[in-house]
This record gives sequence, C-alpha cells and structure tokens, in this order.
Amino acid sequence: MEKYTELLKNAYEAMDNAYAPYSNFHVGACVKTKDGKYHKGANIENASYGLTNCAERSALFHVYSLGYRQDDIECMAIVGQGNTLITPCGACRQVLVELLKRDTPIVLGTGEKVLVTNIEELMPMAFTSDDL
Repeated sequence: MEKYTELLKNAYEAMDNAYAPYSNFHVGACVKTKDGKYHKGANIENASYGLTNCAERSALFHVYSLGYRQDDIECMAIVGQGNTLITPCGACRQVLVELLKRDTPIVLGTGEKVLVTNIEELMPMAFTSDDL
C-alpha cells in the first residue's frame, strides 16, 4: 500500500473540501495521471438530491475536462468516513466503466481499511459502448 500513500493523502485532503450539508457524509477522490499529477474531487450535494455529484465523478470529470483520457490515468483513490470500506455508488461505477481502463487500479479507503481493486472487479458484466 505504500505505493499509494500519496494518492490516498490527496484523496483525504479532497474529502475535507466536500460540501455535504444534507448527508454529512464526506467523500474524497484523487486521480493520478501518468505525468505524475494528482487531481482531486469531493462530493458536492444539492437540495435537489439527484443533482448531487459524487467525489469520484468530480475528480474524473475534472481530469477529462483538462484533456486527459483513459490512457493517461495511472490510478485512482476513493476515500470516505464511516465504519465500512467505501465503494462507488452505481452511477459512479457506470462512469468509471466508461472513463477508466478496466484494469486501472482503484484504491478504496476508510480509516485504516484499504483495498486495491479495479472497475472490472467492482462491476463485472458492465453495460458499455460495445453493447450499443
């Protein structure tokens, strides 16, 4: 896990920027690109709950807005608070399927609990552009 120390540190820093006045559940994410840069995202809630944006989507959309694509992404971390290991919601999993390579490392963290996985493991048999 030492390999992901800086990635996780950045994700936890992003979590501090969450805007979560309704759920009070803060989530942070960080995408490391192959050029060595770290790109942070936090969950941003809205009174119209469906318009809330999760941390992992905030981070990935930021990366894509800068012109990066799948081949440019080295790894990603998603961290949160609570007693159980945080995992992406269904909407985020669908976005991750589209915007990450299937084997891109995704580091999930909550406190001392850490798991390295990928979108293939998180969402087997995903609906993709191949299904259109």
